[in-house]
Amino acid sequence: MATINVYQQYFEAACTYNGVPRHAANVLLISDSDAGNIKYEAAVSFFPHNDAEDFAISYDAYFSKTLSEGPGRRSKKKEEAFLETLQQEIDQLAAEQGATVYWDKPLIEARRG
Repeated sequence: MATINVYQQYFEAACTYNGVPRHAANVLLISDSDAGNIKYEAAVSFFPHNDAEDFAISYDAYFSKTLSEGPGRRSKKKEEAFLETLQQEIDQLAAEQGATVYWDKPLIEARRG
């Protein structure tokens, strides 16, 4: 099984989960391939980020949605299409938790895998 973060970036965010205020979000597009099958997933993890040096990720506020799953392999074309709609998918996941990702306030540069 090969799991790859196709895209990852941290942003300022607002979320309270399990009574803990979260001030940042780790946003991901993940590809997971195994035995001729591929799955793409949009994911967001909200974490405390209590100061500029605090990047300790807490995984209790992790939410994801499967975007595609089936036979095949990684596709740059599919990945670009998923990246175009990633913000909408993450916004929907965040809204379900009463949370917000501030897309105009990145904390790190985007990483592509």
